[in-house]
Amino acid sequence: MAGLRPFSCYRKIKRAYTRKSKYRSKSYIRAVPVNKIVKFDQGDLRKEFESKIDLISKEKMQVRHNALESARQLINRKLSGRLGSNYHLQLRVVPHHVLRENKMITGAGADRMQTGMQKAFGKAIGLAAQVKSGQPIFSVFVDKKDAEFVKSTLKAGFYKLPFKCGVVQVK
Repeated sequence: MAGLRPFSCYRKIKRAYTRKSKYRSKSYIRAVPVNKIVKFDQGDLRKEFESKIDLISKEKMQVRHNALESARQLINRKLSGRLGSNYHLQLRVVPHHVLRENKMITGAGADRMQTGMQKAFGKAIGLAAQVKSGQPIFSVFVDKKDAEFVKSTLKAGFYKLPFKCGVVQVK
C-alpha cells in the first residue's frame, strides 16, 4: 500500500467541489472520511485567564487534519506536563474541505502508465482546513506567569504544521 500522497498535491487553496450534506441528494461526495481531530477545546474551560497567546498562519494554505492533530497532541502534552490543567487550549480551524485522489497504476507489474480520465472527480481520502494568512490556528489561555512557557511550546508545535507560523500574544 502506497500511503498518503505528498502534501504538495493539496497545498494550494482551490474552490471546493466537494459538497458534503446531510441530505444525500444534495451531496456530491457519498462518503466523507472521519475527522482525526479528537478535541477542539482542552484544559480548564470554565476559568477566566489573564493572557491569550495565538499561533497564527503566515501563509494562505491548506492543512490536513492529521497534521493539525499531531500538533495539538504535542502542544497539549507539553502544557499538561508543566501546567497540569491550568490552561485552555483551543483549536481554531475546522477541516471541512474533502481531499480527493484519482488513483493511477505505475511501477512494477504495470506494463504501461495509466493516463486516467480528464477532469476525474476522484475518491475521498482525507480532510483539510483552508487557512488564510494571519488566521489563528491555536489559542492558549493562561495566567501571565506562564506566558513565556506557552510561547516556547507553541513554537515547538508549529514544526508539525506544513507552513510558516508565528506566535502572537494578544492580551
